[in-house]
Formats: sequence, C-alpha cells, structure tokens
Amino acid sequence: MFLKHNVSNKITNYNCLRMKVQFYLRFQTEFGDSLLISGNTDELGNDDLSKGLPMTYFNEEFWGVTIELKRKKINQLQYRYVFKTKDGEIIPEFGNDRTADLVKNGIAELQFMDTWNHAGEYENTFYTAPFQKTLLSANASNIKIKTDKHPTHIFKIKAPLLQKNEVVCLSGASKAFNYWSTEKLCLMSKQGNWWFARIDLSEEDFPVAYKYGVYSLKEKKFLRYETGNNRLLYGEPAKKRITVIHDGFIHLPNNTWKGAGVAIPVFSLRSKNSFGVGEFSDLKLLVDWAKASGLKLIQVLPVNDTIATHTWTDSYPYAAISAFALHPLYTNLEKVAGKQHADKLRSLKRKQKQLNDLAELDYEEVMKFKLSMLKELYELLGKDCFESKEYQHFFENNKHWLTPYAAFCYFRDKNNGSSHFDQWKTNGVYDPRDIEKLTSPGSKTFGDIALHYFIQYHLHFQLKEAADYAHKKGVVLKGDIPIGIHRYGCDAWVEPELYSMCMQAGAPPDDFAIKGQNWGFPTYNWKRMQEDGFAWWRKRFEQMSSYFDAFRIDHILGFFRIWSIPMHAIEGIMGYFVPAIPVSIVEFGEKGIWFDYYRYCKPFITDEIINQVFGIHAQRVRNEFVVPNEFGRYELEMGTATQRQVQDYFASLDDTGENRAIKQGLFDLISNVILFEEENSEGEKFHFRFGMESTISFGLLDWNTQQKLKDLYVDYFFRRQDDFWKKEAMHKLPYLKRSTNMLICGEDLGMVPRCVPDVMKQLGILSLEIQRMPKETTKEFFHPNDAPYLSVATPSTHDMSTIRGWWEEDRARTQRFYNNILGQHGGAPYFCEAWINRAVVLQHLYCPAMWSIFQLQDILGMNEKIRRENPNEERINIPAVPNHYWRYRIHLTLEDLLKQKEFNEELRGYVVHSGR
Repeated sequence: MFLKHNVSNKITNYNCLRMKVQFYLRFQTEFGDSLLISGNTDELGNDDLSKGLPMTYFNEEFWGVTIELKRKKINQLQYRYVFKTKDGEIIPEFGNDRTADLVKNGIAELQFMDTWNHAGEYENTFYTAPFQKTLLSANASNIKIKTDKHPTHIFKIKAPLLQKNEVVCLSGASKAFNYWSTEKLCLMSKQGNWWFARIDLSEEDFPVAYKYGVYSLKEKKFLRYETGNNRLLYGEPAKKRITVIHDGFIHLPNNTWKGAGVAIPVFSLRSKNSFGVGEFSDLKLLVDWAKASGLKLIQVLPVNDTIATHTWTDSYPYAAISAFALHPLYTNLEKVAGKQHADKLRSLKRKQKQLNDLAELDYEEVMKFKLSMLKELYELLGKDCFESKEYQHFFENNKHWLTPYAAFCYFRDKNNGSSHFDQWKTNGVYDPRDIEKLTSPGSKTFGDIALHYFIQYHLHFQLKEAADYAHKKGVVLKGDIPIGIHRYGCDAWVEPELYSMCMQAGAPPDDFAIKGQNWGFPTYNWKRMQEDGFAWWRKRFEQMSSYFDAFRIDHILGFFRIWSIPMHAIEGIMGYFVPAIPVSIVEFGEKGIWFDYYRYCKPFITDEIINQVFGIHAQRVRNEFVVPNEFGRYELEMGTATQRQVQDYFASLDDTGENRAIKQGLFDLISNVILFEEENSEGEKFHFRFGMESTISFGLLDWNTQQKLKDLYVDYFFRRQDDFWKKEAMHKLPYLKRSTNMLICGEDLGMVPRCVPDVMKQLGILSLEIQRMPKETTKEFFHPNDAPYLSVATPSTHDMSTIRGWWEEDRARTQRFYNNILGQHGGAPYFCEAWINRAVVLQHLYCPAMWSIFQLQDILGMNEKIRRENPNEERINIPAVPNHYWRYRIHLTLEDLLKQKEFNEELRGYVVHSGR
C-alpha cells in the first residue's frame, strides 16, 4: 500500500509540473507544403523559425501537433505559426500576440483552436503604431467584464474598428449563449489586442453554433451581428482541459477607416522664428494647422545627416552619410541655448531674418552659421549636458551608431570637408579599436568628436518633442527611408561588407529621365545582410520608430531587384537589374540568332553614326576619340572608352558648347549597345540594354534579326524574371516588416514587375497610387476611384510638378485629363484655376484608399488668394537633373497659414464630409 501511494504521489506531482498542449490550426495547403509552430520554449525552437516544430496534416481544414511543457520552466507561452512552401520558403504568420498563461491550477491540458493570421488582412493595419498609439487610442483601452469562474472554453477575437463605448459580444445556439437572445448577451472583456470571454460549455451539446456581435455600453443595447455564416465549435469539453479559440477577426466592414494627410519636407517649412530653413520645432506649428484642417498625418522627406562636402550638393536628402544620425540643419538654436544663453543668439538676429526672408533655402549660408553657433554653445553647455541623466540615457541607447558617426564627422572635417574615406590620410579603413581610443573621454580628440554627440542629443529631443506633440493632437508622423546610402558615408565606412561597392543604384529610363537615373549609391549585399538577420535594418527601424509612426520605403522595387550600374558608367541607361536571370549564349542559337559578340556587346560605331551623332564636330571625334578596327568600323580610344573616363577627360577642359556636345555624344556612343555581358560569365551570360529598339545599333540590323531579338528582349524583361523576383522579395520584406510595428507604405513606381502588387498585398504594405502615373500601361491616367483600400492616393509627389505646374506642361494631355478624368466639356482653361485644383483634391479625398496625402502646395492651390503666384517655383525635385539643388520653401509662414481661418475651415469641411 505504501508503494502504491508513493507512485501515485509521483504521478500527481509529475502532472502538476507538466501540461499537455494541443495546437490545431485552420489552414488549407497544397501538396508539398507544410506547417511549423515556433515559440518561446525548447520544444518550439525558442523563437528560431528554422527550428520550429513540424505539424501534422489532419484534413483539408486542420493541421495539428501536441507537446508537453514544464510549468515551472516557463509561465507564459508565446507562439506563432510558420508556413513552409514546397520550395522551402518560410513565411511566418503576422503578429506576435498569441500568448497563454501556463500557471492554471487544476488544469492539465490546454487546447488551441487557431486561425492563421495573414499579413495582408486589412485589420492588421489597425494594430500598427499610428493606429494603436494615436489614431484609435481612444478606443483601445482594456475593458473587464465578469465571466464564468470555471470555464471550459476561452473565446478570443480581434475587432480593431469598434467605436468608443462599444464592446464585442457573443451569442449562439446554446444555454450558455442564451439561445441567440440579444437581450442576454455574453459581453466580452478586452486585454491588449484581444477581446475574450471565458465560458463554461460543460453542459452543452456539440457542435455549438455562435456568432460575435457589437454591443453599446453607453446605450445599453445590442447593435449588430457580424456578417457571414454562423461559426461552429466542435469537440466536447474534457475535465481539467481548457480550449482556447482564436477566431481571428470579427466579420465587420474592415475598409471604413480613412484618413487624409499633408506632405512637405521639413526644410521647406517657414515660421517667423526659423533660421532660413524649416526646423524640427516648426513641425509643432504644422501639427496645429493639420489639426485645425482635419488632417491626421504629416509626411516628410528623409531627415538624416547628409553633410559630405559642406556644399549645397549636400541638400540632397536621399544621400545620408548616416542612416541613424539626424541633420544639424534642423536644429533650433534657441532651444539649444535656452534662456540662460539666449543672449548669444542676438548677434545672429539680422542674419536670421535675412536668410528667413529669402524665397528659397540658402543651404550653405544656413549651415555655416548654424554649425558655428552650435560649436559656441557646445563650449558653454557641453560639460553640463554630458553629466545629465537624459544625455547618458540617450548615449547608452545610441552609442552603437553615434560613436562611429561622430568619429566619421571628425575625420571628414579633418580632411578638408571630404567624406571620401578612401582618400583620407589616416583611418580610411574602419578599425573599432582605433575609434575606441579616439573617442575615449581622456583622448585629445574627444572634445572635437563629442561636439557631434552634443548636436545629435539636441536634435533627438527636438524631434521627439515634436512627435510627442503631434500624438497629443491626434496627428501621426510619416518618415521616409531612402533605398540607398551615401557611397562615402559612415555606414559604408563602418560596414563596407554590407554593400556592393563596385555597383551604383539607379533606375531605368522613363518619361521623367530618358537616360535613366544614376543615384550613385552602392547596392546592398543582401546575402551578407541576411546572415545576421538583417541587423542593420532592424536597428534602422528601431531608431526611426523613436520619432515616426509610419514610413515610406523609397523605391520598394529595389527589394525585388535593383537597377545596377557599373562604376565605369555615368548614365542610368548603362545599367541592368540585379539579380536577374540572364540570357545564355545558347538561347541565341535556339532562336536562330547568329551571335556576334563585338556587334552586340561593344559600341557600334561607323562613319555614318559619327556624322549623325556629332554633326559639325565629327572630324574632331575621329581625330581624338576613336580608332579604326579590324571590322571596318571604329572603337573608342583607351582613355575615353567608358563614360567615367569621358567625364574625367572633359572635367579638365573648358566648359564650352562644343565640349558639352562631344561629351554627351561620346556617352551616347558608349551606350549604343544591345547587350551587357555579365561579369565573370566568360562570354556565356548577357543582359539586354534597356530600350534596345531605340539604339542606332539595333536599327541597323536586318529585320529578321530584329524580330528575334525583340522576342528574347520581351521574355527577358517581362516573363522569365517574375517568379524569381518574387522569391527575392520574400526573402527580405517579410523579415523587415516583422521587425517593426510602424505602418509601411511602399513607393512602387516605375517599371513594376507583375509580382509586386501581389507581394505587397500579401504583406499588407500600402501601395502608392498617383493620378498621372497609372500602373496599367493601357491607361493614360489613374482614376482615384480605382485605388485599392491598402494604398496611399496622391495627385503628385516631391519628384513631380504640382497640380498647377503640371497643368501647363502639355496642353494636349491636360485637355484629355480635363474631359476624361474631370468629366468637363469644352476646352480646358490654359491655367489651373482654383476650382480645377480643388476638383482634383476632392477626387482623392473621396477615393477608396485608406490614405489621401497631398503636397502642401496642392492643398494651397485650391485658393487663389493664398497660393503662390508662380506654380513653377513650387517644384521640390527634378529627377532628370542629377545635381538638383533641394531648396524649396513655402512662401508664407505657418503662423500666417494658421490665421487663414476661412480656408482652413473650408478644407476641414472637405475632409470631414469625405469620411476622412
């Protein structure tokens, strides 16, 4: 008897220490697919997705798996499901909020009946930072309602779009649910993202039919049931077992929330107190105006430090020398000085007014005076600043990027303001041991280096203060993440292995830039980045989330493939997509094309072509830049055989009209090819030059060869790459999206592969829809009424002319827009009158897109009195101009804009009546 009793105690003790957990997931798969479950236990792989526990296929509807967990080892279970395709691709479900408390007295078994959370579900958008922290925060508080003390089942559901004082309720065909009575409903509690109800179904007959609904606590009445068929619960309860039902999202309209916003670069803002440029502190005034006008979002361009040369060329906001540091341009000197040292700024009052009265930003002057004053204030305030707890907390959280950035700035300025670290006298190669010595407080260089700590600390708090102010006013901030980094910036200096330094990122030719675009950035080494789980990107997102609620991914197509230009080239037209499936030499033979390497891969130059390209300068070109070859044609001289060699050659000559013409003509000769050979392919693999048909070389081929090359060209660009590019994107974007809770919007413009919309939809990434850049090639204009819900609709961006400016660019196109899109009869007015501008804005406000965002210039264009007189002065950037000066500023102060009560009320009326 004693032995039996002892064994019984051991069994009881064992059961108390362990819990059986069953997982069942509703998920339909195809043959070869599989499912895993990942979680925070040894059994589930400790959150390593690749070590997730395989699940078992039960039937067409369910997969499942059972494990035993030690109670004392972990109190709370956190898990997620992972889909593994037949190709081995791993796709985790969205979210990280499946949790369960394992310390439940008397409970020996937990059973989960789960629904896969697809990232592309509309509702997931409402659990991102802008909605949870600001836009829907008034409706997001936890609610506790009494439920059964000894439940057999816990029902859980998400309902993000309930209004204030509304709760989720349960009703169904059982006694526990009061037989569908809307008078005696089971009201649910809310904790975190989930609505839940603990219900005892031990006396019920199964299956149980039920539905979720909405109940008003304020009116104390049932409002409505969810749509769709009844839900069914199978499986009878068992002793000492609790079944948790994760039912996903309540079936209610999920596309009803819409918002409007304004887009403006920070440097373009103008206030009475700004120093010739918009500053972070000016965002508060813009927030006040947005609030008064009914706008919920402010979108800005990148605000990272771009100081590479200390010249106006640093005004380009997409060439940051650090993906983490903020630009000193946006510092408010008064806030740095404080009341204690306000007198130091008096000597700058006249200069401040002079710069602030300018129509445009004088970048070099503003930077000269700001940096000079910041150095003076650093001498006065630096010591006290560094001793403060706030600064020490900031430094500790940011030293991983702040220390190398400050050292980089020190070496840049020590080397005559050049960021070309490959030309520095010392420290051109980053060595963390050297940097640690230089940045230690006792070093001789610490004082100069710590200046940049001081500046970044103040920038951080000034932007954070503006962001917090925006949130209090119910307005969210949307930032911008450039696709690239500065070739000679801090990021490339510290971790060059993360980038392909031998290539340049850009874009293929389009209507805006017929020679393509060469941004000069190195492309990303994605394989290397993936090795540490995209740590650089995760840190970047974490830093950005300190200030922004949402962000725009500049050129999201670069995550599928990037237009890559060799370093020897200048024009974007010399690039090709990387990665891409090349055309093999065998394919030419299969198509019946005689492959002539020199004819297709080298510049095709004849006397006729030289005469055609250079005209009166043809003989000079023959004498100086080409030599005859064995094929009876010409080839370029060795010293001017590449575009970069040509550029370097002409840089030393006078800038005359003749020299400019010859330089461009040589560029055109060099790009007069049909194919680019893939590096290290030994003449076996090739990429088509974009726009092959427009080359003189192609035009001189026989008709039969032209047609065969066309077929191969179409296959190369528009058929063979799609699945390949989709897989490339799915190796990156899901991981990056999971690393942040900011709302992600993609700039999916340009030559968009067919797979892009599907990937963005799967991941719940908002697309960008622009009226004059339709994605359907058969349409001249995109109509806002056709916008998908998960999108941002806008009439223009910073890379385009405004509505008013565009109206005057092409009279025939404007006429078609006037008749076909605006639905007006007769001739279009020559100038964009206020009512036309207003009509375009209203089209976007009333469209189905989640967000309608407008350049501030386009909003002001609705009013004849307050808009700028000349619309051609309102453009921010011209992509076709490689060295564009980014200097646009709004023509009136934000204080004056706030005083335009009548206009602001008018705008607010439009926004409110459109349902935004």
